[in-house]
Amino acid sequence: MKIALVQPQPLSSDPAQILPIIETWVNGVASLGADLIVLPELILPGYNRPEDHRAQAQPLGGEWCAAMGDMARKYGCAICYGWAERLGDEVFNAASVFDKSGARVGHYRKIQLFGEMERASFAFGAEPPPVFDLEGTRTGLLICYDIEFPEHARALARSKADLILVPTANPVGYDHVPDLLVRARASENAVTVVYANYTGPDREIVFGGKSIIAGPDGQAVAQAGRGPTTLIADLPKPSDYPGEVISVQFSDLRSFS
Repeated sequence: MKIALVQPQPLSSDPAQILPIIETWVNGVASLGADLIVLPELILPGYNRPEDHRAQAQPLGGEWCAAMGDMARKYGCAICYGWAERLGDEVFNAASVFDKSGARVGHYRKIQLFGEMERASFAFGAEPPPVFDLEGTRTGLLICYDIEFPEHARALARSKADLILVPTANPVGYDHVPDLLVRARASENAVTVVYANYTGPDREIVFGGKSIIAGPDGQAVAQAGRGPTTLIADLPKPSDYPGEVISVQFSDLRSFS
């Protein structure tokens, strides 16, 4: 599987403007042979837009989902993106994955909300992160702060995930997340982690970029710098690496009785 990751500057809070931009990205990476594109957290309607989260949130299966499914089918490229989901009176920080046929194969509501803004805007997710088949690969889904907790990545690995997708919105000052924690989650579980961030200012927040595709050896298959960019890389497999560089901690772990 060829994976694309887009690290954009924050967009407007108008979905009518955001969706055509996303379509341009999908078209562009699909023309380069990408099978999957991963976008940041809350790309719809924007991360640092608390006044819009409740006002613009949509139900699962609404217009945004329909648009993403149509794009995936039109360009033959799976899409992973973050968005604000309404369910009854609650709003969730959610992420969904559509496969190349336009079918929704993965959906998740963020468990670990970060900071005052998120906790004021969203309800905590209550369902475990999913594992699903994507292009023949067992794939899991987390959002931003979730990946900083070893337990969540380990739960996905226990469900036989080989790939973990992580839409994120990581500010400057937190470089230890892509540079250390994401790599550690990949290494200790022998999985690939795709961590897609924004870059640049969004009101009072400045995002730190440094999006990364971390391989099962814990090293960067590809990593962005501070500027807007698109990464494209082939999904690595543990069998691509010498045995001594792949951790066996997952299979060796023992529990206290």
